Amino acid sequence: MVQSRGAKNGPVTPRKDDPIMLSGVGLSASHYRDRPVPQQQQQHGSACYGGRDGQMSISLGQTINNTIAPHDSTIAPAATVNPTTTTPPRKSPFVYNYWKDSHQLTDLCVFMPNGMLIELREQSVYTTLKDLKTYVWELAERYPLYSHLGDKDTYCFSTVSAGGSSGQVQQDDESKQLVDLQPLFGIFGFMKKKTVSVNSQLMSSISTLLGTTLSEKTLNNPEVNDFRSKMGRVEEEIASQRAAMTRKERIAYQYPVKLAPSVPEPIAQLETFCVVAISADIKVTVKVKSTASPEEVLKRIFEKKQFSVVKSRNESSSDYMLKVCGREEYIYGEHQINRFQYVQDCLMRDEPPAFLPRPIRLVEVFKNNNYEARDDFCFWPSPAPSPSGYGSSLSVASGSSSSSSNTIKSHSQHQTPSSSSHTLRKVKFINSWEIGAKLECLIQEIRELNCDSNRNTEVGVQLGLFHGGKSLCKTERTRLVPLSADGRAVWNQTIQFDIQVSNVPRMARLCLVVYENLRTAKGVGVRARRTKDGMINPIAWVNTMVYDYKSQLKTDPATLYTWTYAEDAQSDDILHPLGTVEPNPRRDECSSLLLTFGNYTQDNRIIVYPNEEELLAQASRKCTRNEHLNRESAEDPRSIMAIMSVYMYNDRLNDIHEQDRNAIWAKRRECMQQMPDGLPCLLYCVEWNNRDEVAEIVSLLQEWPKLPVERALELLDYAYADNNVRRYAVHCLSDIEDDELLLYLLQLVQALKHESYLNSDLVSFLLHRALHNQHIGHYIFWHLRSELAVPAVQVRFRLIMEAYLKSSSEHVPVLLRQMQCLRQLQVCSDTVKHGGKEKVRALLQEKLAERSVMEAMNDVISPLDPRYRCKSVRIERCKVMDSKMRPLWIVYDNSDRSGEDINMIFKNGDDLRQDMLTLQMLRIMDRIWKYDGMDLRLNPYSCISTDRRLGLIEVVLNAETIANIQKERGMFSATSPFKKGSLLAWLKEHNNTEELLAKAIQEFTLSCAGYCVATYVLGVADRHSDNIMVKRTGQLFHIDFGHILGHFKEKFGFRRERVPFVLTHDFVYVINNGRTDREAQEFRFFQQMCEDAFLSLRRHGCLILSLFWMMISTGLPELSSEKDLNYLRETLVLDKTEDEARSHFRQKFSEALANSWKTSLNWASHNFSKNNRQ
Repeated sequence: MVQSRGAKNGPVTPRKDDPIMLSGVGLSASHYRDRPVPQQQQQHGSACYGGRDGQMSISLGQTINNTIAPHDSTIAPAATVNPTTTTPPRKSPFVYNYWKDSHQLTDLCVFMPNGMLIELREQSVYTTLKDLKTYVWELAERYPLYSHLGDKDTYCFSTVSAGGSSGQVQQDDESKQLVDLQPLFGIFGFMKKKTVSVNSQLMSSISTLLGTTLSEKTLNNPEVNDFRSKMGRVEEEIASQRAAMTRKERIAYQYPVKLAPSVPEPIAQLETFCVVAISADIKVTVKVKSTASPEEVLKRIFEKKQFSVVKSRNESSSDYMLKVCGREEYIYGEHQINRFQYVQDCLMRDEPPAFLPRPIRLVEVFKNNNYEARDDFCFWPSPAPSPSGYGSSLSVASGSSSSSSNTIKSHSQHQTPSSSSHTLRKVKFINSWEIGAKLECLIQEIRELNCDSNRNTEVGVQLGLFHGGKSLCKTERTRLVPLSADGRAVWNQTIQFDIQVSNVPRMARLCLVVYENLRTAKGVGVRARRTKDGMINPIAWVNTMVYDYKSQLKTDPATLYTWTYAEDAQSDDILHPLGTVEPNPRRDECSSLLLTFGNYTQDNRIIVYPNEEELLAQASRKCTRNEHLNRESAEDPRSIMAIMSVYMYNDRLNDIHEQDRNAIWAKRRECMQQMPDGLPCLLYCVEWNNRDEVAEIVSLLQEWPKLPVERALELLDYAYADNNVRRYAVHCLSDIEDDELLLYLLQLVQALKHESYLNSDLVSFLLHRALHNQHIGHYIFWHLRSELAVPAVQVRFRLIMEAYLKSSSEHVPVLLRQMQCLRQLQVCSDTVKHGGKEKVRALLQEKLAERSVMEAMNDVISPLDPRYRCKSVRIERCKVMDSKMRPLWIVYDNSDRSGEDINMIFKNGDDLRQDMLTLQMLRIMDRIWKYDGMDLRLNPYSCISTDRRLGLIEVVLNAETIANIQKERGMFSATSPFKKGSLLAWLKEHNNTEELLAKAIQEFTLSCAGYCVATYVLGVADRHSDNIMVKRTGQLFHIDFGHILGHFKEKFGFRRERVPFVLTHDFVYVINNGRTDREAQEFRFFQQMCEDAFLSLRRHGCLILSLFWMMISTGLPELSSEKDLNYLRETLVLDKTEDEARSHFRQKFSEALANSWKTSLNWASHNFSKNNRQ
C-alpha cells in the first residue's frame, strides 16, 4: 500500500472487524484519525488509495456484508485524509431509506480504477453522472497514482442498486442524475467501457510508423490524456462518416482534384484544344471547348465510334471519370477543363492532355470500416456566415458551435466549467483578475547538472516572464550557490516578479536558465556572456507555462526537465523564450529543476484565467465608463495610415518607438476600419501585461474583418502568442483552397511548435483538412515524421500523427508500405557507401535484386507525390551518383502502362529541409508572378525529407547540367565555360526547326529571368555549373540549395562567388539568339522581365519574410535566428520607394553582367576538378 502524503504513522491496514472489503480497499466501521488532509480537499471531500499487490481495479460486485450498521456506523475509506488536527467521528449520512426521503444533498464514496477512494460531501441529488465524473477526475489529478488512470471517457460508472439484488450495474447513460440511480449507500465505482477494441494489427502498424517509443512517464500526464480523449471522439466520428461515404465521396477524398489558381492568358485565349483518350489499344484525339466540363469532355470522347464499344450498353458517360495518363489523378467536378493544373501544364508545353476514361465502379478506393453509421451524425458542417467576421462561438472545424456532434473544435479558449449542480463546484474557482498579489515562485534545487566538477563552481538561476518573445517584467536572479560533485545545487529562494497575478496574460511563459558564474571565459566555449557582474556561462534552460492547459494558474510543486544550452546560441539574452515549453522527454539524460509555484488564496481555491465572455464583459464595462485605455502622449495629429505605413510594409515592427506605439493603440478602431491589414502592427503595440488592454484587443477581434492569407500567416508566428489572436488567424485560413494550403503547409506544420499546449485551433484545423483530403494528410504525415527524432517536438508531433493515423486507418497501409520501401533504400545506401567507387553500381543492383528488398519496394505510392504509383524497380537502370553522400538514382515502372517511368533520387546523409524550404519559396514566387500576369517558367521539382538526413528528390528528365553541356562541346574541360556558343548549339541540336528553337529560346529567356531574381532575393549560394540545368525544351532551372540567405562559400579566406546572381556570357548569347549585342531588343526584354519580377516579389515582401520567420524554429543551420533574415531585408529593400528599388536592382543587374567572367572562371575550376556525367 502506498503511503499518503503527510501521513504520520505510515500506511493503514484494514482491521479485522472491517465489514466491507472491495478488492483490497477496506471500508472500516470507524474513522482512522491519523491521516492529514491536503487543504484543498477539506471543502470538497477526502481521498484514500490502496490495494493489494499493486492491484488497481475496484469491484463493486462482491457481496456486501450484512453486518453494516444501518444508521449510526461510519463508512470511511481505508486511508481517510484528515486535517492536521484530529477530527471527531461523524455519523454516516447513508441510511437504508435515504433515497425515499426529501433530502436534496447526499454524501458519496467513489472508488477510482487506480485504487484511490474519494469521498464527496453534500452533493446535490440532481447532479448528472457526466458532471460527477468530470469533477472526480479533477480531484483525482491532485493525488498520487493519477498517472495510472486512463482517460475518463474510457470508463463508465458502476453501482449496486439500492435493492442490492442486481449486483454490479454498468451505467452507460451519463445524463442520468443521482436520484435516478439511487446507488446503495451512495457508493460508486468505475469499470472499463465495453467497446469494440481497435484492431491490433492497425495499432501495430501505427506503432511502426511512429518509430521511436516514448516512456510511459513522458506520455502519462493529464494534458496528454486530455488530448487523446478529444481525438478519440474524433476517431469514432470519422469512422462513422467514412462508413457512410458514397463511392464518389471516397474518390474526392482519396483523389482530390488539383486546380490552378487562375487561367493564364495564353490558355484563356484558346477557344478549343485537343485531348487524347486512350483505352487498351484504342487511341483517339478529340477537340473540346476550353470551357467544357469533364463530363462534357467524356461525352465528346464517347461520340467517337472507336470508343462506342468500350462502355457497356447500360452505361453512360456520367458513369465514367477521366484518369490522367501515368498518374493516380482524376479530372472531375463542375470545373472548366482549362482550370485543371495538369491540363494547363500540357498546353503550356504544346502537348495535348492525355486521359484514360475509367468506369467509376473500377476506381480503387478504400473499403468500408466495420463501424456502424449513425443517422444523427453531422461531420464538418459548412461554416455559417458571421456578421462580424469572427464570433466568440467560433469552431475551427465546423464553423459553428451549434453542431451536436463532437467534431474537432476550438480548444484555445478556456470555458469556465458549468454544471447542473451548484454544489459540485461550490467555492472551487476564483478569477485570476481578483488576485492582486505579485507573481512568485520558489526555486528549490537542481539535480544532476552537467558541469565541470574540477572547477569551484557557483551556479544561479535567471528567470523571466515572457509573452511571445516579449518580456512582461524585469528578469530576476537567484543568489549564487556552490555546485556539489554530483551536480546538485540548492537555493530554496522565493523569487517575486514585478507583475500582479491579475495582469499575467493567459499565454505567459516562465523562462529559466541555470548558469555558472565565471572569473574568466577560458575553456567554456562561445556561449559565455559578459554581464555587469562578470562572466556567466549558461548551462541548461527550460520554459514552462504559467497557466496549465485548462487555464488554471499553476500553484503546485513542479519538476522541470531541462535542455542543454546550445554552444552556438546567437541571442544576446541568455533566456530562451522562443524555445519549447515541453519538458525534455529524455529524463535520464538531463538535469531536473525543482520549483514550487506560488499559492495566493487562503482556502486553496483554483485560480482560473477569465474566459472569453468575461474578457468581453470587462472590455464592455470600460467602454460604458468611457475609459478608452489611451496612454500618455497618445495624441497624434497624423492619420493612422500615415503612422502605420512606415512600419507595415517593411518589416520594421521592432523599430516602432514608444510615441508611435501609443498613437497606434489610441487609433485602434481607425486601424480596424481603414487599415485592417495593420492588425499585426497593432498587436505589437498591445501591452500584454495590462489586463484591460488584453480584454480590449479580444473585443476588437470579434469585429475585425478577415485578413488575407499572407497576413493571417504572419499571426501564427511565435511573436503572437495570445490564443485569441491565433484562433482568429486560423479562422482567416478557414476558407483557403486545398492547393493553396499545400503551398504553405511547411510553415503551418512548423507553426505547431509555437503552440503553447498540445491541443490548439491550428492542430484542429490541420487535422480537419488532412481528414478530408488524403494528399494533405500525406504531406502532413511526412512533415511531422521527418522531425520525430527532435526531442523538443517528439511528444507533440507523435500525438498529432497518432490522432491522424487512428482516424485514417485506410491510409495506414499506404504509408506503411512507403516506410518499408524507404528503409530498404537506406539499407542499399549504407551498403554502397562502403563499396569501392568502381563497384558501387553492381553492389546496388545486387542488393536491389534480393527477394526481401524487391517485395518491400514494389507496388508503392510515391512518397514524393501521391499521384504516382510505382510498380516495380527497374534494377538495370538504377545507379549510384557521383557525389560525397553517394545518392541512389532509382527507376520504377509506372503502374499505369500509358505512363512514363518514375525516376527519383534517394539521399542518405544530407539535410533536405533547406532544399524543401527553397523549392517551396520558388513555388510561392511562381504563384505571385502568375498572379501578376508573368509566367517565368520555373521548375520547382518535388523534394521531401522523410527522416533525419533522409529524403527523396524528383528527377527532372530530358535535362542536362551546364557543366556537362560545356564539357561536351569544349575540347578541354577547363576552357569549356569560356566558349559562349556551346549552350546555344546544344539547344539547336534538340530543337531542329526554327519554330522549336524559337520556343526553346523563349523558355530559356523567361526561366533565366525567373531564377536570376529568385536566387538573388533568396541569396542562393554555391552556384557552380553542376547546380544549374537546362531541359531540352530550353527551360533553365537550379538544383541543390544547400546554401541560402547569402551564406556564400569561401576558400582561403576569399569569397568564391562575387556576383549577385548568375548571368554568364553564354546565357546572354542564347537570349540574343546567337548575338553578343547587349542592347538587342531580346536582351532589353529580358532585363525588363527581371526588373518587373523583382518589383512583384517586393510587393509581397512581408509574406516572404513571414514565411522565413516561421521557419526559424526548424533548427536549420543557415536559418537559426532573426539575424539570418537581414539578407532578405537587404535584397528586398522594403524601406525604399518602388523607383528607388528598381534603380537598386538595375545596379545589381549591371554588377552581375560586368563580373560574369568571374563566374566563368569559377566554373572552369569546377569543371576541371569534377566529372559528374551520369
